Amino acid sequence: MTSRHIAARGRRTGLLAATALVGSLTAGLLALPAHAATVTIAAVQGTKRLSPYNGQQVTVTGIVTAIRSTGTSRGYWIQDPTGDGNPATSEALFVYTGSTTPSTKVGNRITVRGTVSEYYPGGSAEGGQSLTELTSATITSTLSTGNALPAAFTLDAASIPDTYAPDAGGGSIEGLTLAPSTYALDRYESLEGMRVQVSGARVVGATTPYSELFVTAEPTEHPTPRGGTVYGSYASQNVGRVKVESLLTSAFPVADVGDVLSGTTAGPLDYDNFGGYGIQATTLGTLTDNALAPETTRAQTAGELAVATYNVENLDPTDPQSKFDRLAAGIVRNLASPDVVALEEVQDNNGATDDGVVAADQTYAKLIAAITAAGGPAYQYRQINPVDDQDGGEPGGNIRVGFLYNPARVGFTDRPGGTSTTAVSVVNNAGTAALSVSPGRISPSDSAWNASRKPLVGEFTFQGKTVFVVANHFTSKGGDQPLHSRFQPPARSSETQRGQQATQVNGFVKQILAVQPSARVVVLGDLNDFEFSNTVTTLTSGGVLTPLVNSLPAGERYTYVYQGNSQAIDHILTSPALTSYDYDIVHVNSEFADQASDHDPQVVRLVP
Repeated sequence: MTSRHIAARGRRTGLLAATALVGSLTAGLLALPAHAATVTIAAVQGTKRLSPYNGQQVTVTGIVTAIRSTGTSRGYWIQDPTGDGNPATSEALFVYTGSTTPSTKVGNRITVRGTVSEYYPGGSAEGGQSLTELTSATITSTLSTGNALPAAFTLDAASIPDTYAPDAGGGSIEGLTLAPSTYALDRYESLEGMRVQVSGARVVGATTPYSELFVTAEPTEHPTPRGGTVYGSYASQNVGRVKVESLLTSAFPVADVGDVLSGTTAGPLDYDNFGGYGIQATTLGTLTDNALAPETTRAQTAGELAVATYNVENLDPTDPQSKFDRLAAGIVRNLASPDVVALEEVQDNNGATDDGVVAADQTYAKLIAAITAAGGPAYQYRQINPVDDQDGGEPGGNIRVGFLYNPARVGFTDRPGGTSTTAVSVVNNAGTAALSVSPGRISPSDSAWNASRKPLVGEFTFQGKTVFVVANHFTSKGGDQPLHSRFQPPARSSETQRGQQATQVNGFVKQILAVQPSARVVVLGDLNDFEFSNTVTTLTSGGVLTPLVNSLPAGERYTYVYQGNSQAIDHILTSPALTSYDYDIVHVNSEFADQASDHDPQVVRLVP
């Protein structure tokens, strides 16, 4: 798991949680002042993202359409079945009761008095949008029971605009009047809390451990051959992506990408910081399993050098043996035992225990043993231990990049002296490039690598030819504003450091090629950025590297699925001398609910 995904799942935290909980516990004891304005739900929601009644006490009437009766974010949704006829105004509200189970029932038409609040899931600083809701609420009367629920709004290609969000030059869109027929985010916001539905929805983000998945309401939008939706540019946010969670007591479906929720999935449209808008399902479609299978690549020929990269997601000896076995099987069977494997997120010998241990020999030994047991080669490894707690990732885990290599097919040129703080340099041996130390780290003391993994360079030989391999794990996207941010276009602040890192690696490759223009260089790993990003553009500056992902059809360019977007953040790039290659991203993890890692590996077979 990359560090950007290590986050608490609680809906409300810290002071917000305490404040909301106190309000919910007193809701049944203290009636609000009688002068609370009686208004329609549509008036509370207004035609912008923030309620014109924010912070004020109001009285509203609606039909209870759904109840969340578990957890610390309990409450219910009410909707006006008539509405005001304005498509920019939502006709529903969430009434927050905290840890108190709501006392009303679905189908009741009730009058509620409470305080209008704009709640920012995850906190305002995260950059997400707010959820308009009623807090400290009291049901003043139940007007009738057993009412039919308002018809659900259908989310599909006809109702969701193709343009994702208005462009505010990076500023907030909260002050803009909603244009639901023009912008997808405005369409969703105009339906906040209302009953919506999707029919025959294809899964584009597999079920997570938190009982959620992503579907697409626009099945023809940038599809992958395996059923996902490709994120192919900053302007291709994929407007049809909708998260699905459930308010039902039945088991949540375990779905992979490409499966389908057949029939109708319906419920109120909610919003949170873990994916944006989503359906809190009161009706859940039936899972149709399309039997997606993990991919397998071909083996390299005798004359091909196979080089792979694999993010093994915080691997350490305390992980269950089953994880090691699955990773090993993936390397041996799905990747066909590459000659060299660059690994990312290898943790130290006791994982997240923060006690000064930085060695990872036990981690490598356990993985190599599992690979041998799976029928693979007796790999050897090369790596450099990081300085304790200096390379980011899970606190105490001391993740690093490293190499596995098959000594029966590949040689490793060991040159002593490489340490966690020693910078590798390029040596000119009469026009032939070599490394001063091997393995070595690129500029480990440069600020570009603060709290981030340092690249590892190794000098390999294959059939008498030298190949330089640079393993990378660039800094995470933590701190970036989400696609569904209230700031549009969202800021990608983490890209600054990745740009600096790309400059460092690009400069090092240029040093090699300056000595030996025909040098064979492979740069690979988890770059935490896209093929169309400034990071990759910087890394390839001067034509010294070619990103191999661009050799694939657009629909196959992905190594990771995030919030329903299939995207390429792991890469292999090669120097100009390496013109004969066969490149493959091997989809074994990212599309599946059951994963050995959250990244897909990839491999290139080269004829040096």
